[in-house]
Amino acid sequence: MHPAYSVIFFTVSSGAGLGLLAFMGLGPFTFGGETSDMIWAAFILGFAMAVGGLISSTFHLGHPERAWRAMTQWRSSWLSREGVIAVAALIVAAIFAALWLLLDLSSALLGIVTTILAMLTVWATGMIYAQIKAVDLWHRWLTPVCYLLFSLAGGITLFIFIHAVFTGKAGYELSSMAMVMLLVAWAVKMFWWMGADRAPTSTPESATGLGHLGKVRLLEKPHTGSNYLQREMGFQIARKHARKLRLIALVLGAVAPILLILLAIPAPLDVLWLGLAVISHLAGMLVERWLFFAEARHAVMNYY
Repeated sequence: MHPAYSVIFFTVSSGAGLGLLAFMGLGPFTFGGETSDMIWAAFILGFAMAVGGLISSTFHLGHPERAWRAMTQWRSSWLSREGVIAVAALIVAAIFAALWLLLDLSSALLGIVTTILAMLTVWATGMIYAQIKAVDLWHRWLTPVCYLLFSLAGGITLFIFIHAVFTGKAGYELSSMAMVMLLVAWAVKMFWWMGADRAPTSTPESATGLGHLGKVRLLEKPHTGSNYLQREMGFQIARKHARKLRLIALVLGAVAPILLILLAIPAPLDVLWLGLAVISHLAGMLVERWLFFAEARHAVMNYY
């Protein structure tokens, strides 16, 4: 599939932002006594990344001004459900933040609802791709799981950086949580990659359902020139390049951030190390998400 940069930015930015908002929803149970400045900063960053990512996703549409119409098909479309749940999550999160920060009422119930809705939004994003049977690389239950785990890992990594900026320390418990989430998320992603390498690819025989009759071949070329489907579905990447990029994504997204977090725990320059950890993780996620699209092959390409 052709990697659309607006969609890549959307999934990475909104995923991390919603992960941060989900973590903030647990604030009354975990860090309710922290400074209001830190909580303000965390909410603002979470909202900015989530909303910025959602807005960027409309740039891939032919008519971005009609994006709101997609939300009317929530009964049958995961894309529509994502939009509906995202709006609900942001509204509830805004009410939760306002009550907490302006009236000093940290509602545990609203916090839990914020966390649930934020994670449901990320799950719906993953299901947009997982439900496409024509792309066998995506059509697996692990796809939304990876989206969810990466969102949580990105959210907690962002939070420990903000925590260090306002309190002057990384926090051993928070740092440990971030490292565990990074390890779990990327371990599941490696398992996803292993399954992708073993998964059967679509063939003209399987795509048409005529394999039991013998080999299927094309009598004539479908077009004399390129068309939309070839531009959007026909991206190809060599396997050797894909493996190198997987390694780069793993190093930037997991290995480097974990090492930087370890350096930050006892170091006086913990803010610097944690800032680099956030940048490295997000860079690794951009590579991972680019590969997510570049390695996928739509069954329609059997026709071309």
